[in-house]
Amino acid sequence: MSRPDWIVLALTLLGIIAYGLYKSRTTKDLDGYFLSNRTVPWYMVLLGIMGTQASAVTFLSAPGQAYTDGMRFVQYYFGLPLAMVVLCITFVPVFHRLKVYTAYEFLEQRFDLKTRTLTSFLFLVQRGLSTGISISAPSIILSSLLGWDILWTNIFMGGLLIIYTVSGGAKAVAYTQQLQMIIIFAGMTIAGYLVVHRLPEGIGLSQILHIGGKAGKLNIITTGFGRKGGGFDWNDRYNLLSGIIGGFFLALSYFGTDQSQVGRYLTARSLSESRLGLLMNGFVKVPMQFLILLLGVMVFAFYQYNPEPVFFNKSQLQLLAHSKYKDSLAMVTSRYEAVESQRLAVIGDGGSGGGGDGVAMGSGGAGRLAALEQEKAGYKATIRRWLNDPAVSGDANDTNYIFLRFVTDYLPKGLVGLLIAVIFLAAWGSIAATLNSLASCTIVDFHKRFARNPIPEYRLYRLSQLYTLFWGIFCVVGAQLAYNLGNSLIEAVNVLGSLFYGVILGIFLVAFYRPRVRGSAVFISAVIVEIGVIVLNILSRKGIVPLSFLWFNVVGAIGVVLLSEVLEFFF
Repeated sequence: MSRPDWIVLALTLLGIIAYGLYKSRTTKDLDGYFLSNRTVPWYMVLLGIMGTQASAVTFLSAPGQAYTDGMRFVQYYFGLPLAMVVLCITFVPVFHRLKVYTAYEFLEQRFDLKTRTLTSFLFLVQRGLSTGISISAPSIILSSLLGWDILWTNIFMGGLLIIYTVSGGAKAVAYTQQLQMIIIFAGMTIAGYLVVHRLPEGIGLSQILHIGGKAGKLNIITTGFGRKGGGFDWNDRYNLLSGIIGGFFLALSYFGTDQSQVGRYLTARSLSESRLGLLMNGFVKVPMQFLILLLGVMVFAFYQYNPEPVFFNKSQLQLLAHSKYKDSLAMVTSRYEAVESQRLAVIGDGGSGGGGDGVAMGSGGAGRLAALEQEKAGYKATIRRWLNDPAVSGDANDTNYIFLRFVTDYLPKGLVGLLIAVIFLAAWGSIAATLNSLASCTIVDFHKRFARNPIPEYRLYRLSQLYTLFWGIFCVVGAQLAYNLGNSLIEAVNVLGSLFYGVILGIFLVAFYRPRVRGSAVFISAVIVEIGVIVLNILSRKGIVPLSFLWFNVVGAIGVVLLSEVLEFFF
């Protein structure tokens, strides 16, 4: 990066830290540290919910996801608006009426202590591990981009946000998330404008959509039928059915039982403001994700008129350049560049000597383009095969580097630093809220609950800061260990959540809707079903059971409800 980029990056990050510290003044008790004295307006609740959910992975991988697989990933969120309605009717009023600090306090009142403790423990395990992955994902990308060692990138990524999160608690998180989301949306909007601005004259949004449509990138709605043998493909991750049903259960569990989200709307100054923040999230999230994916389609169209790299992750090409494939890489790269030059020439003359825009192309030009694209794909496959060689131990998945490569290669000085800052801020917004929720569960559901003697409020406040620091260090260490997950790192966040969210949701569904079921039945059911979901995931990864991870949420939730009913009958 250039000097202006470093200046923009440094000023943005330091400004966020200073703003968080400035806004961190609250009463020095649990109500101030974890719930911001319940004084947050609805629009800050909305931005906090969005900032917690939209991690750096969203802004890094979503454009690349659309570039490679199209926009069908947006179906992943189709169940979210319905989940927001159910939460506002059922979950939120109960949490507000009981004045709880964590969602799991309600479970002790409804069931017993062991059920509350089990559910809170499952949350701590799942969220602690996934936060380490959430730090590691952008750290790996920034490490290769900036040339930093991964250890120092993890420390820098996680360490700076710990400063204002430990100092200010929920209030610092809420106010910094507000500013972070504004900067993130501004940065992504500028990036989208510059994609269109750098296309050839006469190529606008309508032509971009036409190009994306012809390439199959505008596959916003897919049914899941006909992909394999004409029947429904249960292993298909993103389709209308899995998005509405699986996405509904996932969103219901995430926003209704995950303390990182529950803690955001419990800070609201009234029940109606909590509801409004959640409902607005249901309205805004799907269009927001749609626009982020559309940015990936725009980048795809951009590379139709500009040289597309043989591999977007430069660091992996450098790895090959220092391996036994050094000479072969030079030869393949040379051939690829020659093919890419021919492809651009075909597009430049419209395929037959006069089209000019590459959209309305004759059959001869289209056939020539198809042949060149097939040859390009062969060279790309060769690169990936070399990276998968155990002697190289590279990362053959460069989806997450597509958008960043465009940013670093084509955006003007200063804006590159802003977009890198967007990655940091997106990670910080999600991780800071998570650290606050991990600390709240630790102090409220374990330390305070199992303490033999009453603990003064000022002492609880100091312990809360120490637990926030502990979880911050834990997640940074987890990020370093997660580095070994390699290619599955981005996907691991969603899979890990689905292993636990369904069971946790099932416990809450029984609590709200099955009043005759008592604690022992739901506790035993949760343990049995959790083991079953983990086994199901293992069988799915081995290909024995063809089931996408989104359905784990459905299996876990319904499994706990049904098994609890059966066990209660026998008890």
